[in-house]
Amino acid sequence: MSRVPMSFVVVDASRFARALGQSLRERVEPPGHVELLNLMARAQGYRNLQAWQAALAPVRDAPLAAEDAPLPWPLSEAARKALQQFDSRGRLLRWPAKFSVQRLALWLLWQHFDAKRIYTERDVNERLNALHLFGDPATLRRELVNHRLMTRTPDCREYRKLHPVPDDEARALLRAWRQQRRGMPPA
Repeated sequence: MSRVPMSFVVVDASRFARALGQSLRERVEPPGHVELLNLMARAQGYRNLQAWQAALAPVRDAPLAAEDAPLPWPLSEAARKALQQFDSRGRLLRWPAKFSVQRLALWLLWQHFDAKRIYTERDVNERLNALHLFGDPATLRRELVNHRLMTRTPDCREYRKLHPVPDDEARALLRAWRQQRRGMPPA
């Protein structure tokens, strides 16, 4: 079986879950992966997986939306992984495990702060909460300071954006990020 990416929408999740659950209860042993795919197709209202794939073919063969298209410009592997940590709305999905990817992801967060403004801890948290989905602004705030992208007073009352000079890798990432957000072709 070929590995063709397939996405689908469940219009009635309750009906889908009931149909799939009933099919699974009728079985003596757990299904294999192909059988499970066929059960999912039947729960969606199709005869089998092939019928389901055929129905989705026009969607699958359609051109990708600009935000979903692969990036054509050259980026390092770490920069590419850093971009993949963000959704199409620019929010950090998860805190990267690798330090090199974390460092680059922080540059993308850093650019959302105003250099002339003094932030309170609450302001920084609010901004970071709008920029990530995993609910840990304290880690992001601390890492921005540790990576010398922001500074804070010893009592943590005031935060300021610093003006470090990004290295070539971070500069390429920031340029790719801006072009991706604007939907422009790479320069």
